[in-house]
Amino acid sequence: MTLILASGSAARAAMLTQAGLIFERARPDVDERAVEESVADSGISPEDMAQILADVKATEVSTRHPGAWVIGADQTLALVDELFHKPDDLEAARRQLQRLSGRTHHLHAAVSVARNGEILFRHVSSAALTMRELSPMFLGQYLSIVGDSILSSVGGYQIESLGIQLFEEIDGDHFTILGLPLLPLLDFLRQQGLVDA
Repeated sequence: MTLILASGSAARAAMLTQAGLIFERARPDVDERAVEESVADSGISPEDMAQILADVKATEVSTRHPGAWVIGADQTLALVDELFHKPDDLEAARRQLQRLSGRTHHLHAAVSVARNGEILFRHVSSAALTMRELSPMFLGQYLSIVGDSILSSVGGYQIESLGIQLFEEIDGDHFTILGLPLLPLLDFLRQQGLVDA
């Protein structure tokens, strides 16, 4: 049975590969900001937003690949109720990291599995991350070292590399922080006979 990851994320693909899954990749044709705007006035939580985006990605790709099992995933970053997005440039990343400096924010990672346009599984999990106080000098040095690579991260950091230097405390599952609740996903795939039990 065909398994497809509906994502362009190298980190998500690496997690599935390291877990021993054999899968194809297909980028979803989804305008995430338009999806967010369509529910913006409904008072939806950051966790639910992550799940909606994962659902939409999985469903969109599954309609293009009949019969395939399609994994969609998304992640939101919330400082209280303010949602953050991937920064557009290094200056936006600097401003974002300044806002997060010395504060606790939450990452909400959602996964969905769809087949023939129908969602068959969904799960969302959260992690709390507390940044240490970042001095302007440290922040400038950090950004000059990491460069544009952090623009692909919703938080403007990559915790699996030098971004770990930004934090003083982390409470949550490692896979959730990387953007894919892997353990619940693997459990579902085992139940469906898609991976060895």
